[in-house]
Amino acid sequence: MIELYQFEASHYCEKVRLVLDYKQLDYRTVEVTPGVGQVDLYRLSGQRQVPVIKDGATVVADSTAIALYLDKTYPERPVLPGDDAIRGLCMMLEDWADESIGPNGRKAMIGAFSQHPSFRTALLPASTPDVVKTLVGAVPGDVLNLLGTGIGFGPDDIKSATLSLQQALSSICGVLSEHPYMVSGEPTLADFAIAGISMYLKFPTQQYVDLPAGLCGKGVPGLADNPEYERFWAWRDRLYADYRKVRSGPPSDPGSGPVKIGID
Repeated sequence: MIELYQFEASHYCEKVRLVLDYKQLDYRTVEVTPGVGQVDLYRLSGQRQVPVIKDGATVVADSTAIALYLDKTYPERPVLPGDDAIRGLCMMLEDWADESIGPNGRKAMIGAFSQHPSFRTALLPASTPDVVKTLVGAVPGDVLNLLGTGIGFGPDDIKSATLSLQQALSSICGVLSEHPYMVSGEPTLADFAIAGISMYLKFPTQQYVDLPAGLCGKGVPGLADNPEYERFWAWRDRLYADYRKVRSGPPSDPGSGPVKIGID
């Protein structure tokens, strides 16, 4: 069985999980513990970043490389178009999702975390005591903004990222006004990349990912709830409903969630 070494909350790992589910491949997730687990991951893959898959004796790192490997090794239900021109467009959109929507989405989520207490407390586990939730929600947004300044998450960075995301969502909505998917009549890697990497903008409405249940359907105000982008979110929800597997157990159920990393 394929093993996916991951961070559950990583949108790049979610991109790979979407591809695996679409291709109907059996896999198990192996949750990498930040720090010590990444040392083990280095022993396995020669680098410390997730996602990584292990398929028998084959180890592949990087979400794009993983998708290409899966399509070559398991050609049923391909995610790469056969036509060269359409394939090229697919790969360009996938790279755009990885290099623009992904980093900007992370910044926008940090901005929402700073400015919206309800979104901030929704990120906490359900078992968090109410007093702790109250304290977290009460931290002034200006303090969090100050902490982000200088490391790429200050107010100006977040404003620029949000503007870029608005332009991206508008462009995608324009494509979807005439087509069911990004580049062809069937979903491709471009679709799964954009859908998975948009997780930080709005979390899926069902428990597809082992995150606090309170996060389902919540996202960055102004992006997740803006009617101008309703076409995009409806499209993503449909893509999830059609191809992504809903978790079989409740959040953090040890019988259904990720296991600790273990390197053979």
